[in-house]
Amino acid sequence: MPSPLVVFDLDGTLVDTAPDLIASLNHTIAAADLAPVGYEDLTHLVGHGARAMIERAFRLRGHSLDEAGLAPMMQRFLTYYGDTMPGESRPYPGLDAALDRLADAGFMLAVCTNKPEAMARRLLQGLGMTQRFAAITGGDTFTVRKPDAAHLTGTVERAGGDIAATLMVGDSLNDCLVARNAGVPVLGVPFGYSDAPIEALNPDRVIQHFDELTPELVETLLKR
Repeated sequence: MPSPLVVFDLDGTLVDTAPDLIASLNHTIAAADLAPVGYEDLTHLVGHGARAMIERAFRLRGHSLDEAGLAPMMQRFLTYYGDTMPGESRPYPGLDAALDRLADAGFMLAVCTNKPEAMARRLLQGLGMTQRFAAITGGDTFTVRKPDAAHLTGTVERAGGDIAATLMVGDSLNDCLVARNAGVPVLGVPFGYSDAPIEALNPDRVIQHFDELTPELVETLLKR
C-alpha cells in the first residue's frame, strides 16, 4: 500500500508570498501611473492569480481595464515576480520541522496550487524545498484547477499516492472545496489569505501553528 500522502496548498499555506505579490502588483500598475495599493486591499485575492489582483487594483483606483490592456499588465507582473523570486517570501514558522516529522514517519508530501506550475517550482526551488515533494502541480498542470477534484486526484496520482490515504492542507475555500470534491479530509491553517475565517469554511480540523502538524494528527484525520 502507498504511504499516507499530505498535499499542501502553496500561497498562504506553505509560504507567505503576499509581500512579493503585492510588490509585483505595484510594479505592474505603476506602468499605468496608478498609486500603489496595500496588503489590506488585496489580502483576500492573494492566491486567486495575477488577473484578479490587477483588475481589483484598477477598480480601487477608479480605472477600467479591458482584455487588450490586461494582457501586457499580466506579462509585466509575471516577469517581475519571476525575476525577483523568492524575494521576501518565506515558509511559515515551524514548517520545516513539521515536514521533517512527516517525512521521518514515512509520509509522502506534495503541493497542489493554483499558481502556475513553473512559478510554483521556481519559488520552491529558490527556498530549497523542491526535493521535499513527490509531486508539484499548478493551476496550468491539468485542464482543470482547484476546486475541481481532478486537480487534487491528479496530484495524488503523480505523487504515487492513494486518494484514500490523502490529507489536504490549505488556507482557503478552494482548498476546502477541492478536498470535499475529492472525498479527502482537509486540515485548515488560519494564517493565509482567505477572506473568511478558516473555521467558517468547515475544515475537519484547524491548527494555529505548524508545531501542531504531527504524524499522529494526520493519522487521526485519515481514519475519519
